[in-house]
Amino acid sequence: EIISRYTPLKRAGTTYKGNCPFHNERTPSFVVFPNSGTWHCFGACATGGDVFTFLMQKENLEFREVLQMLARDLGVNLDENEFDPDHKQRDSLYDINAAAASYFQEILAHHPAAQKARDYLQRRAIDSQTSERFQIGFALESWNSLRDFLSARKFSIEQQIAAGLLKRNEEKESVYDAFRNRVMIPIRDRQGRVIGFGGRVLDDSLPKYLNTSETPLFHKSHVVYGIDLAHQTIRSSDQVVIVEGYMDVIAAHQHGYANVVACMGTALTSEQLKQLQRYTSNFVLALDADAAGQSATIRGLNQARQALGTMRKPTVGSGGVRMTERL
Repeated sequence: EIISRYTPLKRAGTTYKGNCPFHNERTPSFVVFPNSGTWHCFGACATGGDVFTFLMQKENLEFREVLQMLARDLGVNLDENEFDPDHKQRDSLYDINAAAASYFQEILAHHPAAQKARDYLQRRAIDSQTSERFQIGFALESWNSLRDFLSARKFSIEQQIAAGLLKRNEEKESVYDAFRNRVMIPIRDRQGRVIGFGGRVLDDSLPKYLNTSETPLFHKSHVVYGIDLAHQTIRSSDQVVIVEGYMDVIAAHQHGYANVVACMGTALTSEQLKQLQRYTSNFVLALDADAAGQSATIRGLNQARQALGTMRKPTVGSGGVRMTERL
């Protein structure tokens, strides 16, 4: 079932056979043995393994990531204590971010004060289906509306601060909503979980975009915006297009260009590039055409040369899975 997502399989007696998903071939040489839960390529690869080794090699994931992915897909409750001692805090942050995203969406859809945000999205030609897909919302011009909403749902003030949704004023000994009067764009990880937000102003206020501050979930230098919706198309097209802003990604996806993602700002980082290299080695930089964008393109090319020179990737052999350096 898992392998057939990547290559068509046909029954051949007690096995299944198809073209190898790891190399190009005309004659099928890839065999799945359902009784033993294993696979083997009898062609150029001459390797095999189980479902874990298959996904580690195909998705360029660590074993832990494959375990988590399969657990979610199959509805298995995975006790991650041994992997992540801080899992309870992280889970609570995922929950509070999801609740905030739903709140912002509801405000955008129904609150009278969000009409200017709805008008803005209409001017940008973002349709309702795309807005829903990217979970776009709106933060009221209020110091406590989100705080009150989350508090009513039993999220503590400390949790809200830890998620970057509240800020603390030490002098006044008070807390306030971090995002106010902004179009809210949830930032999601590869699994589609909300890890932070980008908020865009609707006037000339600065900063134009305000991102979630650093949290246990959100590290700006590691984030690739749109990766949750783009990674499959990036792999199938063997190309990724990197743009500057959230709205560039959203508009591109609306018009059918689903291999488009954004770096968080104009500076590409090695962490972002290495994430993307899991899916392709073909990078297209489509940053803004102004002087800052051109400068960022040059920096991005230099960063790519340094970051993508070598990378540790899983290889499958007779001794199991090894992480090896590849160009």
